[in-house]
Amino acid sequence: MSEVRQAKRDATQRLLGATMDISDEQWQSPSLLPGWTRAHVATHLARGAQALGRVASALVNGEQPGPLYESRENRISEIERGSERPGVELQIDMDTAAGELHEIFDALDPVDPATPVILGPGILVHAHELPSVRLAEVVLHHVDLDIDFDLRSLDDLSARILLQWVCFRLHNRADVPALRIVSDSGYTDRIGSNGFATTVHGSDAELAGWLSGRDNSSSLTGAEHLVIPLLS
Repeated sequence: MSEVRQAKRDATQRLLGATMDISDEQWQSPSLLPGWTRAHVATHLARGAQALGRVASALVNGEQPGPLYESRENRISEIERGSERPGVELQIDMDTAAGELHEIFDALDPVDPATPVILGPGILVHAHELPSVRLAEVVLHHVDLDIDFDLRSLDDLSARILLQWVCFRLHNRADVPALRIVSDSGYTDRIGSNGFATTVHGSDAELAGWLSGRDNSSSLTGAEHLVIPLLS
């Protein structure tokens, strides 16, 4: 788990460093997520860190974790309010929330790694996977900020974790074509709807980018004419 936690730290620092020079006007400009500005994405990242922190803290204290958010409405309201802040406040919020999450994750070692954690409807993970979940969230939303970050620049570990997470989220999704994913790294998976599965081949980063709706399929084999919804 320590290697994944370090990868998460590195990804977080890369994102925070890349956003330091964004102006207030640029924060209020559209991100790559429909209907969201960059400030929405930043606020979501901070609230997401706090939500995972609450889950991890409960595990460390031997308690049953509650839901990530009180309600969908409350989550949306917090993001909307937070998106109205100036850039310096957004930056401090992301930095503070990320730092607190680093500390909480470092305290997870004594927790049984197989402890089940429900993150949302149909999203069941285990305690040892929480840093991977956060790593995937950070790198995907770094792309969404639209500040010249390319998933192809990820290290091998981060790219593999991201691909595994995206495939996990797309298992049995009726709105996703039936696909057999074959990566250059050796990772394979079966995702999407029922029926004959089309084989799509590429690198971990390229597959993750396409399957999450963050990249096109031009570098992949077998993905021609296939449409994948945006994974948010």
